Amino acid sequence: MDITKVAPPAYTGLKSQTGSASAQFGSSASPTVSDSGRQLSSDFETFLRMLTVQMQNQDPLNPVDSSDYAVQLATFSSVEQQVLTNDLLRALGDQMGGGTLGQLAGWVGMEALARAPVAFDGGPVHLRPNYAAEADSAVLVVRNSSGTVVGRQPLQTGEDAVTWLGLDDTGAPFPADIYRFEIESYSNGALINTQQSQAYSGIEEARIEGKTILLRLSDGSEVESSRVAGIRAPG
Repeated sequence: MDITKVAPPAYTGLKSQTGSASAQFGSSASPTVSDSGRQLSSDFETFLRMLTVQMQNQDPLNPVDSSDYAVQLATFSSVEQQVLTNDLLRALGDQMGGGTLGQLAGWVGMEALARAPVAFDGGPVHLRPNYAAEADSAVLVVRNSSGTVVGRQPLQTGEDAVTWLGLDDTGAPFPADIYRFEIESYSNGALINTQQSQAYSGIEEARIEGKTILLRLSDGSEVESSRVAGIRAPG
């Protein structure tokens, strides 16, 4: 009785399968920095599929050590992290360069809400006062550039937006000057807190110094952008 001998399947290791695996999964198996934003996710899936092909085609008599797989995964993860780091550095460079400068140009001519004096030229000044938590009444105190109190105006603690028209007790306008606005908070008639009020002031210049964005306001003072609570169109 003839018994036909069947030869065992030939060992086809990873090296002999590289070409077919690449053809099967495409040439995007190697992640590139230039296309990282679109390819990292798909490349990682491709890497896992190629790793699966490697495991399926390894020599059963001499399998790949598990530590080798760990090394491959660690290597790919390291490359992926480096690509993401490069993208982050590129984005930061754009923000500190032309991208941010283009945005800053749009700030000039706007009004910034900050705790800073305001240059008064006859138009109304818009304030957003802050009161002490325990306050039951408040007073708006207006000082000119020399620090002299030129006006006092009672406020209700529920008022979150106040407009100063720049008129004295007779209805005459105050002279053009730089004015500072303070909020005095009272509880049961006793003064408990005084703080400078937030006011909208025109932005005349925006620039970058080191890692800080500085805004020059209409009164000539400069504030860091981190101190600005809001931006709005003039008026």
